[in-house]
Order: sequence, then C-alpha cells, then structure tokens
Amino acid sequence: MSNAIKLYRHPLSGHCHRVELMLSLLGLPTELVFVDLVNGEHKQPDFLAINSFGQVPVIDDNGTILADSNAIIVYLAQKYGKGRWLPTDPVALAKVVRWLSVAAGQINNGPATARLITVFGAGYDAPDAIARSHDLLKVVEKELAGHTFLVGNEPTLADVAGYTYLAHAPEGNVALVDYPNVRAWLTRVEALPGFIPMQRTAAGLQAA
Repeated sequence: MSNAIKLYRHPLSGHCHRVELMLSLLGLPTELVFVDLVNGEHKQPDFLAINSFGQVPVIDDNGTILADSNAIIVYLAQKYGKGRWLPTDPVALAKVVRWLSVAAGQINNGPATARLITVFGAGYDAPDAIARSHDLLKVVEKELAGHTFLVGNEPTLADVAGYTYLAHAPEGNVALVDYPNVRAWLTRVEALPGFIPMQRTAAGLQAA
C-alpha cells in the first residue's frame, strides 16, 4: 500500500477513531500503525520525531505528516472531500468549527475523560466527568431537535468529530437513555456509507 495514508493510532482511542472514520468515509486507502500507549511508545524519540507532543493520532500522507485529530480531519476534508464535509459558506463553516471546539473542549472533558477512567484507569474525578457529560448531552439533545446532523441536514466534520466519544459514553458510565435525539443522530452517522465502528470495551455501563 505504497500510496496508502499511514495512521499511527491505538484501537481504543476515540481521537484516533475520529481520523480512521474520516479516512473510511472518504474511501481513502489506509495503513494502520499500532502505537503501544500502555508501554509508552508515544513518548519515545522515534514517535516524538513525528509529534513532539507525544500523542496519537498522527498521519503520514505520503510525506505530509500531521498530528491532532481535528487538524487531521480538516486536512483530509479539504484535500479529499470534494467540498462535502467542510462547508464554504461562512455561517455554516463557523458552526462546524464551533463543534470542533466542542469536541476538543466539552466532549474531551466530559465523555472522553469519563471513559479514560473506566477503560484506561486514568486518575480523574469520575462524578465530575459524568456530570460534565450530561451537561453537554442536554445541549446536544436540544440542538439536534431541529435538524438531522449537528450542522443542518447534511453530515459534516462536526459529526465526525463528535461521534465517537458520544457513542461510547456508556463505557464511561454515562447513560444515553434520556437523549433520544442524540441516539437517533448516532444511528444516522452509523448509516453513512463507509462508516466503521470503534472497538467497544466491556467497561462502565457496557459491562452489564
């Protein structure tokens, strides 16, 4: 796969899945490169040479090396998306960027953190992360009342950035039962051509 895009990732990282999902939705040939986070491979000199922050994901698109999941999906949409995933209309574009900020902020601090505790044993405050998650989900539930996807009625990068950690929130003991609009949206994302799931873990509510 000489022309494949290399994706350095861990299979249980939602940030990595965000990029893997974008690559699959775009139908791009991909070579998955496992990074052993448990044994600290991401902090070794070879990996730090491609991402000085020592984090996954990283892509190597035939010599173009990029890190940060949101930055990567913006690049992929701009280069390969044929205008579909990242709108050019100023208002629509601003709305997508807002959700990218939510993914890096409220989603990361809520459902992603809650899941880090149960799946990876991270030492965060579980009740606080769960409370933050529900505060976020109430907002998302309300915003999805009027349209099919997070920004209007067509899928965008907002949906790619938001999907994984919300879909896997139950692994962090964050129940989705009270959010029918969110659950319907997750189902719509999962029905997109090229969708691929992230491996689920028997953690939190998923353990039941």
